Amino acid sequence: MPRPLSYRRPALIAAAALGAFTLTTLPAAATSTPAQIATSKTNGVAYLKSLQAADGSYAGSGLSNEWAFSAFASAGTAAVDVAPGGDTSKNARTVYRNLLSTAGWPSSSPVVTDYERATLNAYAAGIDPARVSASRNLIADIYGYWQTAEPGYIGPFANFNGTVFAALALNGAKTQSGQARIPQALRDAVVTRLRANQHNDGGWNYSKAEGNPSQLAAASDIDMTGAAMAALCVSGVPNTDTDIVQAKAFLKSKLVPNSGAFNAMFGVNTDSNGWAVSGLNACGINPQTGDFLTSMGKTPVDFLIAQQFNPGGGFKYLPSDTAPTAYASIDGLRAVAGGGFTATPPVPTTPGAPQWVAQSSLTSGTATKLALTVDDGAGGLKVCSVALTPAGSTTTLGAVLDAATSAATPSGCVTSVTPSSGTGIITAVNGKANSGSNTWKVSIDGSAFTAATRGTVVGVGDTIAVRWGA
Repeated sequence: MPRPLSYRRPALIAAAALGAFTLTTLPAAATSTPAQIATSKTNGVAYLKSLQAADGSYAGSGLSNEWAFSAFASAGTAAVDVAPGGDTSKNARTVYRNLLSTAGWPSSSPVVTDYERATLNAYAAGIDPARVSASRNLIADIYGYWQTAEPGYIGPFANFNGTVFAALALNGAKTQSGQARIPQALRDAVVTRLRANQHNDGGWNYSKAEGNPSQLAAASDIDMTGAAMAALCVSGVPNTDTDIVQAKAFLKSKLVPNSGAFNAMFGVNTDSNGWAVSGLNACGINPQTGDFLTSMGKTPVDFLIAQQFNPGGGFKYLPSDTAPTAYASIDGLRAVAGGGFTATPPVPTTPGAPQWVAQSSLTSGTATKLALTVDDGAGGLKVCSVALTPAGSTTTLGAVLDAATSAATPSGCVTSVTPSSGTGIITAVNGKANSGSNTWKVSIDGSAFTAATRGTVVGVGDTIAVRWGA
C-alpha cells in the first residue's frame, strides 16, 4: 500500500548499506535494559548522521530522510548540531529551513501530508513551523486543506491518514513556549473524525471507514493504529479512554510471542513495529510491561533492538534483511528512544546556537499566510488559510478578516465583518452580532480569549481563533 506521507515501505526502495557495519549478538534479556536502550540510541544517532548529504541536507526531491529530525530529537540530539564534517554552516536545521522557505517547495502539486510531514520535522529540528520565513507558515498551509463538506477532515477525506497527521502536526507542534496553538473547537472536530474511523477490531487503516460498515469491519493496520492512537493522545484524549483501550487491545492481539514484534499487514517489520511503539509512547503506555510483555518474555522494544546492526546503528526492515535502510532506522530509533511522531527540540551543544529559530516579523510587501478559525458558538466552525500582503512588520485582526472575505482557502471562512474600518470592537462576523455577554473574542497562538477588535495586533505566523460566546 503506498504511503501518501512519502515515508513508507523501504522494501520497495533501494537501500544504502554500510558494508562495514556488522550485526553483533544482543543480550538475551527479555526486556531491554536502560543500558541497551542507551547503546541503541547512541549507535542509531551515529547511523542517521551518516545519511546526511555533503551539502548538509536530509530532504530533497522524491522520498527523503527528513523524518530523521523526529528521531534525532527523541534521542536527544539537536538537528543544528548535525553538520557534515563539522561544518556548522551546513548544519541540518539551517539547510532544512532554507529548503522549506523556497517558493517551489514542496512541488507544483502539493498534498496536505507534505505540510504535515514538514511541520512535525521542522518542530523537532527547532524551526517554528508557523514562522519558517516571512512567507512560509506550515500551520496555515495545513489549515488550507480543511474539508468544508465534511468538517473535521483535513485533506481529501478518502485519504484518512491526512486527517490523522493533521492532528499529530497541529497538536504536536506546539508554540515555542509549549502552548497548544490551535483552539479546542478545531481539536474536538478532528478528534470526532478520528473516533468515527476506528474499526470494529479497535484499530485504524489508511482509508476512510466512517459510515461504511464493510470498511469498519475490515482488518486494521498496525502502522495506522499507532499513528491514530498518537493523534488522539496528543489531542488531549487520555490513555484510559475507551478508544485508546480498544486500540491497545488490538495491538496486543498482534504480538508475536517469541520476538515481541507486531504481526503487521505487511508481515513482521521494523517500520510497523516502530509506528506502533511510537503510538504507545505518545499515549504514555509502556511498551515493555504489562500487555506488551509476551508470554515468552519479549517486548516490541526487544524486537526493534534485535533489528539493529551494531556498532553500525542502522536498523533492517525485515528480520531476513542483511543491510539497514534509512526509513527502518528512523522509525526504529525514534521508537526505542521513547518518541511519538515528533519531539521538542533538544537544547543544542553548538556554541551560540539557539534551541529555536523563527521569522521574527512580517515583511512589508511580502505575501504571507495566516491560520484562522471562526467559531460561531453554535457548532459552525470555519477553518481557513488567509493570504495577505502586509504593509508593515505586523498587521491587524481587521486586516486579516477583511482579507479572508476574498483570499481564504477554503473560501467562505469570512463573509462579512462589522465594522468594516477603524480599530474598534468587532460587533459582528458573518452576520452574527454581539448580544449581551456573548461577543466576538480572539485568541492568538492559544492565548486566553479576549475582546476582538479590528486593531488587535497580529504578527508573523500567528494562529488566530475568533469565537462568539460569553
